[in-house]
Amino acid sequence: MDELERLSAVDGSLTPQLCSLRLRHLLSKVSSGDLERDDVVRNLENVIRLLDSVYTKDLRSGGGEDEEAELNRVETDAVPNEVRDWLAMTFTRSNHGVVKREGSEKPKFRSVAHAIRAGILVDRIYRRVSNYVGRNISTKIVELLKTVDEWSFDVFALDGASEGHALKYIGYDLMQRYDLIGKFKISAQTVESFLARLENGYSKYSNPYHNLIHAADVAQTMHHVISKSGLSVWLTDVDILSIIVAALIHDFEHTGTTNTFHVNTSSDMALLYNDRAILENHHVSASFRLLREDEFNIVSGLKTEEYREFRSLVIDMILATDMSFHFQQIKNMKTSLNLRESVDKTKALSLIVHCCDISHPAKNWELHHRWTELLIEEFFRQGDREASLGLQVSPLCDRKSTHVAESQIGFIDYIVDPSLQVMGDMIERILEEIDALPDGSTNDLQTANSRAAKCRISRDWESCLVANKQLWKERADRGWISPHQQN
Repeated sequence: MDELERLSAVDGSLTPQLCSLRLRHLLSKVSSGDLERDDVVRNLENVIRLLDSVYTKDLRSGGGEDEEAELNRVETDAVPNEVRDWLAMTFTRSNHGVVKREGSEKPKFRSVAHAIRAGILVDRIYRRVSNYVGRNISTKIVELLKTVDEWSFDVFALDGASEGHALKYIGYDLMQRYDLIGKFKISAQTVESFLARLENGYSKYSNPYHNLIHAADVAQTMHHVISKSGLSVWLTDVDILSIIVAALIHDFEHTGTTNTFHVNTSSDMALLYNDRAILENHHVSASFRLLREDEFNIVSGLKTEEYREFRSLVIDMILATDMSFHFQQIKNMKTSLNLRESVDKTKALSLIVHCCDISHPAKNWELHHRWTELLIEEFFRQGDREASLGLQVSPLCDRKSTHVAESQIGFIDYIVDPSLQVMGDMIERILEEIDALPDGSTNDLQTANSRAAKCRISRDWESCLVANKQLWKERADRGWISPHQQN
């Protein structure tokens, strides 16, 4: 047995290589019958300790597949190269324009009265909306807002009924639903002015996709997630104000072009923000400059500490919508969930906003298809500009060669579906933590399983993802071409 004991590192620990040598030597000894049972047990225990330490270290370091490895899982036969290029350029922090082919806070319960107010529609809310957001609010708008809790809420219908003011109505409705106007003593006129100014900013570049309708859609989707899951009981009033505002402003004054385009054209924004999260930095900076003006300052009623918390949360949430951080953000949350760590609130809210930002492929087909047409037209407009400037046209931005159906299949398979699954798992973990008794008496396996079952949420997006993916496959099979690509 002495020769086995010598197969260890200088400090007495086992490395993976030495572990392999020890196992091989152990196998030969067992085969020849030269090893006693106690020696076998001791060596196997050492190996188990090594594997446990390697696994834990790998998890804590965000190990496993890195961003590149995630993309390498995309089967080249199933997804065209241009789709892989777009995924790599958009959702990883690789060099811009270069495509490679290789603190836990205890849950805080809100009052029962507020939980009821947040979950029930009452006519009084709509009378207030009528008074402050448009004195002659139409019956159609009232009826549409009564469906604002739904996953596939028709934001286009609301925008049409309100004559282009979807953001104003969604923003004011959510502020009322969570009683934020009263709690933070915000004047109704200030809220209306703030929302109107946001709408102006979103209309600055006449974008087909990144406009006020998209902002309203993200805010409404976020509301569905936190209200229908019951997650709102985990959030303070400042948390809810922060996530609503973050959703409303997350693409404020979007230029209709990507961060890569700004870098490649050396735009003023790229120079200002040093090529890092260019658009996201602008969205949050421009919005906070807006809040400094009395006319638009909806946070003037916050106490100093509340404002600091609000500003910090909003900045983190909006910067986390930078798609180049996507894989790292998802990996970090999966690691935390695997290690059974308490979910960090800032990371949780950031993930929710990010998932809502990319959620349109998980809505019903009518909404998703319409969003897709708007997005690819915005992409094509960028491609047209790149071609006119003599630049290489970015992936999915070429009107003549882009495979729209295949791009959406890849987006669903490798970005949207995994992200929403992680978000769902995260929310269920948070709800389990809320449901657990503080004395830890519910930690036995049977009770833990019961609690997990009780905390399962309705994942309304799953059926939409399956249906939409199938419809795109059918279009891909018959060589479908988008109207935006036809002469």
